[in-house]
Amino acid sequence: MLERSGKQPLATYLRDLILGAASQAPRQRAASKVQDGEALARVLAALGQSRIASNLNQLAKAVNIGVLPVTPVTDREISEACSAIIAMRRDLMRALGMAEGSRP
Repeated sequence: MLERSGKQPLATYLRDLILGAASQAPRQRAASKVQDGEALARVLAALGQSRIASNLNQLAKAVNIGVLPVTPVTDREISEACSAIIAMRRDLMRALGMAEGSRP
């Protein structure tokens, strides 16, 4: 059966065989908007495995114990870095078609 179905999925081949080829209009697959899903997945994995979260946690700890003085400039820069990381993760997950709450 697999040989007779050719490139057509086996379920589609069997349905057409049983119900007739005219049972359903042919469906066209949507063109993938992702040019290189593997590369995007590697970038998302690298982002997850990086020490960025740990480094930000160390900065927060240093601020909390008073070792790193918080000025308006450092506060803004840390907030911008966090926002940029969150945006990168969200965009990568969207590009890969993953739900926002799922783990990469």
